[in-house]
Amino acid sequence: MKEPRYLILADHDFGIMTSKTANAVIRYHPSRVVAVLDRALVGQTSQQVLGFGGDIPVVGTVAEGLKLGANCVLIGIAPQGGRLPEEWYGWLAEALEHDCDIVSGLHTFLSDDPKLAAIAMQHGRTITDARKAPANLPVATGLAKDVDALVVLTVGTDCNVGKMTAQLQIVSGLKARGVRTNFVATGQTGIMVEGWGTAVDAVVADFIAGATEQIVLRGAKDADVVLVEGQGSINHPGYSGVTLGLLHGACPDAMILCHQPTRDFIGDYRDASWVKIPPLSEYVKMYQAIGGMVHPTKVIGIALNTFDMDDLSARAACEAAARETGLPATDPVRFDPGPLIEAIIKAMGEGR
Repeated sequence: MKEPRYLILADHDFGIMTSKTANAVIRYHPSRVVAVLDRALVGQTSQQVLGFGGDIPVVGTVAEGLKLGANCVLIGIAPQGGRLPEEWYGWLAEALEHDCDIVSGLHTFLSDDPKLAAIAMQHGRTITDARKAPANLPVATGLAKDVDALVVLTVGTDCNVGKMTAQLQIVSGLKARGVRTNFVATGQTGIMVEGWGTAVDAVVADFIAGATEQIVLRGAKDADVVLVEGQGSINHPGYSGVTLGLLHGACPDAMILCHQPTRDFIGDYRDASWVKIPPLSEYVKMYQAIGGMVHPTKVIGIALNTFDMDDLSARAACEAAARETGLPATDPVRFDPGPLIEAIIKAMGEGR
């Protein structure tokens, strides 16, 4: 199968906090990305916008991306509610007509759109909806607690604080130590990076834990450690249901708590919500108590997202988190994921 060459759509939203899907694909598969479409940033590079990604250019039209060799258009944003901007349908039709496939992680399934589906069929192209849940999902029965591998789940103080990225930073380090490690994707972005998984936020509520259980069982085959991508936060007014389903479906032996130190309130990072983020020590107790009601579990480390802090402040935040919780704390992207890797190896030695 030909490797995809992505033109990523992130129009007017390409940025550190606003294009999570684009950013992850650029960080972990930069060789697959030919360009990003954002009319507000034309002429810049991914490195200039994100601080990584090298000279991947930002273009203003689909035609420019096609000239650079794109054979697949990837939706690079994950807006609230997962709906596609209307203007983009024309861009997608243009891409299909020029022999491009489409990969989308939106809640709006593009493969169900009659016009796009007809164009795709006419030109022999595929439309992949990463968020489309598999059929016949089970209700959880606790099978994940019986796997031999150590199951590690990232949990958070809020959405979009780095739960997926923390796991992806850890996986390569564990493999380098000879630890057989599998990353289990539970969101559309993780699926695009890893190539498989189930987007649990698109699963009917009764089956969220069962869907999680199913992919943990798959990830545990021939593995010493299973790193499960977390979602949301246990006290998020909108998304706590997904967090709880993951927590009880995965039956994690260990958890890594993820947090952005500059956030004081749950919600969009630009607009303070009405729910204040409690201290990290309270989250540790909360996740351990709620998770432990189904399977014994403990928080073994803290992963901070310090992208909007200077180095001195970021290191101070890591030290403060370690003092407060008594756990190893680091920013696994900015600094070294080593302390979290060591915590997982220690947990392996203690057994399930």
